[in-house]
Parts: sequence; C-alpha cells; structure tokens
Amino acid sequence: MSETTRPPSERTDPTRPLSERTDPTRPLSERSETKRAHVAPAHVGVLGGGRMGAGIAHAFLLAGSHVSVVERDAASADAALTRIGDSIRRSVERDSALDAAELADRLTTGTDIAAFAAADLVIEAVPEDRALKDDALGRAEMAMPAHATLASNTSSISIDDLAADRLRPERFLGLHFFNPVPASALVEIVRGGRTETAIVDSATGWVSALGKTPIVVSDSPGFASSRLGVMLGLEAIRMLEEGVASAADIDAAMTLGYRHPMGPLRTTDVVGLDVRLGIAEELERTLGARFAPPDLLRRLVAEGKLGRKSGEGFYAWNEER
Repeated sequence: MSETTRPPSERTDPTRPLSERTDPTRPLSERSETKRAHVAPAHVGVLGGGRMGAGIAHAFLLAGSHVSVVERDAASADAALTRIGDSIRRSVERDSALDAAELADRLTTGTDIAAFAAADLVIEAVPEDRALKDDALGRAEMAMPAHATLASNTSSISIDDLAADRLRPERFLGLHFFNPVPASALVEIVRGGRTETAIVDSATGWVSALGKTPIVVSDSPGFASSRLGVMLGLEAIRMLEEGVASAADIDAAMTLGYRHPMGPLRTTDVVGLDVRLGIAEELERTLGARFAPPDLLRRLVAEGKLGRKSGEGFYAWNEER
C-alpha cells in the first residue's frame, strides 16, 4: 500500500515508526498527502551555508520556497552555492519531475544579510558555539521583517538562553535538523518558554511540507534527540577506549541486535566528532559528569580526525565529502 493511499489515521498516527510515516528516499514528487497539505514559507533565509545550512536550504528549495543563504565571506558563499548545486543535481537525477533550472532560480547566496528583508522564516545554521550563535541571531533579526519567525538549528544549546537577547522571543524557536538533511526523516522543533503556540504550529506545518516528520519538545538540555544520541555515542566511545570490542563490532551490536539503522560510532563520524564533543561539553555543563567526553574523543578531535568530513574518525571515509 503506498503512502498516498493509506487512510488518514494510519498516515498521521504518531506511534507508528518514523520509517513508515516518512520515507526520505522516495522522489519528492511522490511523497505523502500529508506533505501536500502543508505549504513551506514563501521566502526562507539561512544564515550559514556549511553542510547543515546547505542541506536546510536544499530541503526548502525542494518544497517550493525561495531561499537566501548568507555566509561570512565571498569564498564561503561560493562554496555554499556549489554545495547546494550538487545537492540539486543529485535530486534531479533521482526525480525527473524536478527542474534544476527552476530550483536554481529560487536560490541566492551572498554575504549581505539584507537578503533576509523579505523572509518569512530565517534559520541560523552556524557552528555549535553559544557566542557565535547569539551574534548570528542578533544580526539576522535586525535584517528580517517583524512578522518573520527566527529559528536556531542548535542541537544542544538552550533556546531560552538564546531567546534572552532576542527582540521578539515569542517568534523564536529551535528547528533541529539532522545530518545529512536530505536523507533525514526527522526535525526536532524546540519550544522555548516564551515561544507562541501559533509559531510552533506554523513550524510543524513547514516541517511537514518538507516531507519530514516533526516532533515537538520543550527546551531542556540536549532536547530529546541529542541527549539520548550523545549518551549512547559516548558510551560506545568509552567501550572502544577500554578495548571492549572494535568499532565495527560495537556498531554491529546495535544495528543487528537492536535494529538501529547505523551504529553509534559510525553515527558520530557522520555527525562530526567535533560536533559531538561540543554537545557533550554543553550537556556536561548542564546535566553533570555522566556526559563528560571520553579522552579518546578529545584526542581524535585535537588530531583533526573529525569523521566523514575530514576523511577519518572511528572509520576511514574514502568517498566524496
């Protein structure tokens, strides 16, 4: 039975596995009726065009939005354009209903934050550093219109902390996308203490318009996904550090024994060891020593072994990065 022919109660039942509610590998033009019932924002701004920002921009382009990506300098903006262009090319190869030229026409990249002047939604997607994010959010909200929603793609930093200096905290929330964005079925919507219910409702619809499944969580350290995922990843690193088993065997214990789609060490490589370290340090600060990063994680990050993006982490990555 295809997704489009399932009864509404079956399509929207939140107790069903994510893989049965949303299949990100299917062509966009064939995804669920739930997606078609929602509309993405007309104009989306993305501050930061790295791997995550480019993935977020790509997702909204496929959903029909005009997207403006702003980077810190011309070289970074050009790299973002190339990164998103490559993603568009791969999407068109998978789905002949997409028009590469039309998608590209709705994308702009540059360094002028004034590009957010017409945005309905602006998403900050800079690295996971509190001061960096706070500065980026401040610059974004000065450029965007008063009616627009501002979101942070943070994976662990408190939304309430980030909201403290916002001009309109009621229109601010977390939109936690997962890496790699095109293949991920989930977006975590983080509601701050002052976030208006209508903004959360709008964000839920926008995520559904992307063909992804939203979950809504209250602001708390690590939210739901990072708190659970990092705890499992840190324990796997400690087991490797202690010589309990090889990286491949530790991962196999979870993929074959618990039906996880990817083991915790390979997942850490995909997320980035530096990203995992930053989240762990934040959770250690807020939740205590049980989230203390293992020495092995710190050493690999110091050596520049960051996982897939650097070519080496717990595994060697030889494919195109």
